[in-house]
Amino acid sequence: MKQAPWINYRPEIKILDCTIRDGGLINGHMFEDGLVKAVYDTCVAAGIDYMELGYKGDKKIFAPDKHGDWKYCDEDNIRRIVGENDSPLKLSVMADAEKCDFKKDIIPKEQSVIDLIRVATYIHQVPTAVAMIKDAKDKGYEVTVNLMAVSVVQERELNEALDIFVQTDVDAIILVDSYGVLYSERVHDYIKQYIKAAKGTGKEIGIHAHNNQQLAFANTIDALVAGANRLDATMSGIGRGAGNCPMELLLGFLHNPKFNLRPVLQCIQDYFIPLREQIEWGCLVPYFITAHFNQHPRSAIELRAGKDKDEYVEFYDRWNEA
Repeated sequence: MKQAPWINYRPEIKILDCTIRDGGLINGHMFEDGLVKAVYDTCVAAGIDYMELGYKGDKKIFAPDKHGDWKYCDEDNIRRIVGENDSPLKLSVMADAEKCDFKKDIIPKEQSVIDLIRVATYIHQVPTAVAMIKDAKDKGYEVTVNLMAVSVVQERELNEALDIFVQTDVDAIILVDSYGVLYSERVHDYIKQYIKAAKGTGKEIGIHAHNNQQLAFANTIDALVAGANRLDATMSGIGRGAGNCPMELLLGFLHNPKFNLRPVLQCIQDYFIPLREQIEWGCLVPYFITAHFNQHPRSAIELRAGKDKDEYVEFYDRWNEA
């Protein structure tokens, strides 16, 4: 008889909520404390494994008068929300290669409530990412690496990058569909490729999916089925541009009894429905168009911010003729 694995669960699967970090890309990380605390409390109540509070942005690059606290995640500001984080929830921040003064701004783990440093890198920044991984590990943190914009990385370069990462002390390697381009078959192939590269190292594989083609949830599930154990999601799918895999859909799919969907629905009802009146996110036609042409969504974001935000055909023709 054919098995139906989707009615069971893998206990090793870990869910990371990146609502405040990725959602903050819409509004300069200027979320009010009440919303950040609500997401934190929701993650605790829902049994989510990690919450990503924001970035470790370099204040010499990102001016503090133009960004909120969650662009920098200074220790005092984190503790203002979570105290000593007396909960099973682990806390994460993202450190972008070449946009983080990691030696200075990432303090030793024994002085911090942060548990996980997520190093984010483009393919040309891999040497910097390797130095950041070593620095964070030496300071006592869990460390993962997000290799971004994988859809524009050449096969030879990707294999070389994976070979380099598996030789580091990184705990997990995350597949990132930055442009929301990938279909399920390609996600499956990438995850198998990542798993093969990491075989025998004990390193886990994960996915961070974007929703430009309304496939973030489906692609996250495809990655899970292919063997990924680290899954990213956000409340109500919030995130820059088309957003991310919605947490409510992901928890609704998983059968692990440690996860509780109800607090997530309450948080969305109380905070994210009102927030949609202030900021925009979700799969709109311009974001599909940039994904169709395998492009960063920044041009679609610019379009949506202008007076001609619904001029879809002109936007399409601009890329089609490029």
